[in-house]
Amino acid sequence: MKRAFDLLLALFAAAVLALPILLVALAVRLTSPGPALYWSDRVGRHNRIFRMPKFRSMRIDTPAVATHLLDNPAQWLTPIGSFLRKSSLDELPQLWSILVGDMSFVGPRPALFNQDDLIALRTERGVHELVPGLTGWAQINGRDELLIPQKVALDTEYLARRSFLFDLKILWLTAVKVLARDGVFH
Repeated sequence: MKRAFDLLLALFAAAVLALPILLVALAVRLTSPGPALYWSDRVGRHNRIFRMPKFRSMRIDTPAVATHLLDNPAQWLTPIGSFLRKSSLDELPQLWSILVGDMSFVGPRPALFNQDDLIALRTERGVHELVPGLTGWAQINGRDELLIPQKVALDTEYLARRSFLFDLKILWLTAVKVLARDGVFH
């Protein structure tokens, strides 16, 4: 049922958001050199690597590490990068990852391929068995502000509590957080 829900919601969202997606892509291209999309190597279900698209919010010469590991993340942002991140518009291309089955709407956020500490903790706790999500229990309980052990504890709680109703609650709370721009780094 979860996969069917993901497909239907992703198709609906893609249709409704087609114009905003095109406008954001155009804005990214017009405000900085390079492609509109950034394809990031991420860790999916069973620790399989997949390529996840995002609208590019950082310069093309930015090191491939988690944002919080950069010395001065703001120096790497494109002119509209901060807005894209705060509004979560940079996440819209991930509808593609949901459509092809690499991601779900709700699950643990996919780790970067080089976040060995996060990957190891998730594997130890069985979280790697889940399809990663566009949003998740950790995202609505701290997002970028969480330390890795806190994030994994919340991912583990999601693993134990997952259900269709819990996913709907997380989606609702995500919408509230995004509209409030709560817990977003740059």
